[in-house]
Formats: sequence, C-alpha cells, structure tokens
Amino acid sequence: MEKEIVNKSFKAIVKNKFLITGAIFFVWIALFDSSSWYDRTRLKREHAKLESEKAFYIEKIKNDSASLQELKTNNDNLEKFARENYLMKKENEDIFVIVEDTLK
Repeated sequence: MEKEIVNKSFKAIVKNKFLITGAIFFVWIALFDSSSWYDRTRLKREHAKLESEKAFYIEKIKNDSASLQELKTNNDNLEKFARENYLMKKENEDIFVIVEDTLK
C-alpha cells in the first residue's frame, strides 16, 4: 500500500514538467551560471581578504605618515633615521655594522 503511494507520488513528480524544469533551472543557476553559488562564495572570501589587506595598509599609511611628519619637523630624528637606515655618517667617523646570524 505504501509502495503504491510512493510510486504514484514519484510518477506524479516525474510527469510534472514544471517541477523538472524548475529543478534543472535551479541546478543550472547554482552550479553553472556565471554568477553561480560557487563563484559568489569564492568572491565573498576574496572580498573579505582584500578588506583585511585594505585595513592593514590604511594603518601602515597612518603610521608612515606620522613617522614622515616627525622626520620633517625634528632634525635629530632625521639624523637618527639617516644613520640607522642609510648608514650615513659624519666626517672622521667610523661605522660598524653588526649583523646577527639568523641561521641558528
């Protein structure tokens, strides 16, 4: 009795061309279309990654701008920066650069 009901229901679903067309359309949109579910998920992940990079670079720009402003206004800091980063020196002065071995 139950098998007959299941078989009739299955046959009714198979005969319903609108349901089959709708199912095919849904599968097509979800998997194969240019804006498919997979592509949307991938793009959302990429967007989140780019947003975090954007926040990182905005913070880096703020820090670098503050450092630049400090270098422009304070000659002592400018001299310190030039000595540390570009190994500049005054006349009659020796510079010793100590490099730590990082292969330990």
